[in-house]
Amino acid sequence: MNIRSIAGAVAAGIALSIAVPATAHDTAETVTPNFQHAIPNIPGKSLIAVVVDYAPAGASHAHEHAKSAFIYAYVVSGAIESQVDDGPKRIYHAGESFFEEPGAVHRVSRNASKTKPAKLLAVFVVDSNDKALTTPVE
Repeated sequence: MNIRSIAGAVAAGIALSIAVPATAHDTAETVTPNFQHAIPNIPGKSLIAVVVDYAPAGASHAHEHAKSAFIYAYVVSGAIESQVDDGPKRIYHAGESFFEEPGAVHRVSRNASKTKPAKLLAVFVVDSNDKALTTPVE
């Protein structure tokens, strides 16, 4: 099996593990895979991007990401309230960004507006063999 086949299989598994569609009565986020590619000059690492759409008042459950994942998050539209680990809660507006260190717990991630949608682009640098990018925590 070549590297492209492995990367494709990993991408398919990741897409299934992170897609969390919202329903009409759900306040969860909708996560859509956007990009996935092995990083050729860093063996064993991949760059994966997902778009997270929040309905008005939508929120994610507290979660952690793959232990290898470094995450860059960019607010595309609206405003996102976020808290990583025991850091302060902060509202990020369109055009602002933040990051999460490997092993961090994302305690709060939600649309800061009850009337307007919000969109976030999350870019992961992660071990290529990590299957689940996001795991809920209690």
